[in-house]
Amino acid sequence: MSPDALTHLILQYRYWILIPLCFVEGPIVAFVAGTLASLGYFDLYILAAIFFVRDVAVDGLMYVIGRFAGQTRFAKWFLKKVGVTGEHLKGVHKLWENHAGKTMFFSKLSYGLAATFIVVAGLVKMSPKKFFAYAALVTVMQYGTLLVLGYYFGNAFGTVSKVLNNLGLVLLVVSLVITGYYAFTHFMSRRLRQQEKEEESKE
Repeated sequence: MSPDALTHLILQYRYWILIPLCFVEGPIVAFVAGTLASLGYFDLYILAAIFFVRDVAVDGLMYVIGRFAGQTRFAKWFLKKVGVTGEHLKGVHKLWENHAGKTMFFSKLSYGLAATFIVVAGLVKMSPKKFFAYAALVTVMQYGTLLVLGYYFGNAFGTVSKVLNNLGLVLLVVSLVITGYYAFTHFMSRRLRQQEKEEESKE
C-alpha cells in the first residue's frame, strides 16, 4: 500500500481502520500514525498501547502454537507455511537456548522470519516468563522508536496546513523511511540466517 493511500485511510477512519491495518503493516502504520499524532489526529499514548498489545498478542499466539500445538496437523501445516523445516530447526533451537534475548531482537526485526522463529521458541519450550519479557522489551524498542520518529517528523512541520502545503516532501520522506525500514529488516534476516547456520555448524 502506498504512503498516500495509507495516510488517506487512517485520516478517514482513525482508530477504526488503524487497528486492522496494524495487523497488516504494523511498523509502517506506526510511523504514519505517530506523524498524525503530532498533528492532533491521535493520542500518542493510546497508539503506544494499541501497538504494544497487538504485537505481544501476535507473538503470544505464535508461541502458543509452537508450544501446545506443535504436533497437530494444523500446526505442522502452519510451520511449513512459515518456513520451519527439520533442516534448520536444530540451529534455531540452539539460538533460543543460548542467545534468547538476541534471537528475539533479530527475529522480530527480520523480514519474513519473525513468525518462524517465534513459533520455534514455543516448540523448544522456552520459559513463558522469559519469552514474554523479551517480546515486550523488543516491542517497546521497535514501536516506541517508530512512533517517536513519526511524532517528531510531524512536529517538524508544525501544522496540518504546512503538511498539506508540503505534501510531496512529506510523502517522499515517508517513502524513504519505509524503504529504509524494509532494507534494515532484510539485513536483519540475513544476519539471523547467518547465526542460525553458525549454530548448526557447531553440532
